[in-house]
Amino acid sequence: MRHDSPSQDPRPGREREVGRAFVELADTLVDDYDALDLLDRLVTHCVSLLAADAAAILLADPRGELRTVASTSEDAELMDLLQLHAGEGPCLQAYRDAAPISVPDLTTTDRWPAFTAAADATTATVFRSVHSLPLRLRGEAIGALNLLHHQPGSLPPDDLALAQALADVATIGILSERVIRNSGIVAEQLQTALNSRVVVEQAKGILAEHSALDMDQAFERLRAYSRSNNLRLADVARDITTGRIDPTSVTGRHRSSGRG
Repeated sequence: MRHDSPSQDPRPGREREVGRAFVELADTLVDDYDALDLLDRLVTHCVSLLAADAAAILLADPRGELRTVASTSEDAELMDLLQLHAGEGPCLQAYRDAAPISVPDLTTTDRWPAFTAAADATTATVFRSVHSLPLRLRGEAIGALNLLHHQPGSLPPDDLALAQALADVATIGILSERVIRNSGIVAEQLQTALNSRVVVEQAKGILAEHSALDMDQAFERLRAYSRSNNLRLADVARDITTGRIDPTSVTGRHRSSGRG
């Protein structure tokens, strides 16, 4: 359950969980790290540590257009898509301003009328509050992190600060000092993450169709398989799409004739 007041006590063991999250994220910052796996771990930690119902990350492609590269649910991706189609919303604002944006109740804000109207008209969206943090370094934003909640309400300043710190770690992982000095490498690094996301979506579809899973369940199986075998998420996804990995070995379920 989300805290509505900064004075509330943190959950037992939360300090240890925070420490583990930063250690795990830092461990990915090696010479040949997988940016997509880093971002996927970030959204997973945000949901766990900040009691968010969902989280998503958008990165800017070489043309400056935002695209979802990591999310914890299909509903979270839909919220991103609605903002991108409307050309406005909290995540776009956080990216453009390179500053955090908090919306305690989407039904009472008039800041982004096109987005809120689309969200209100789409019954699949179940989120009432959004908190968006920029992925930024030295005032330059390369994307945004969205924290989504089913219930309206504010996040304590300490939670927002923690979310920004996690986002900053991920940003540093994407834009190292060496990369910052070479804009060509920056574009290549970001494009690689974006391209990998496309392959992951294809693999999710294959797993869902093969084993009668929904897309969220398919992604959970995909992520669990890659981590348990110490493989890159994008590499596993690519091997599934090319037939090198049997979907049954990932999902543990044989082909089904119908969803169940």
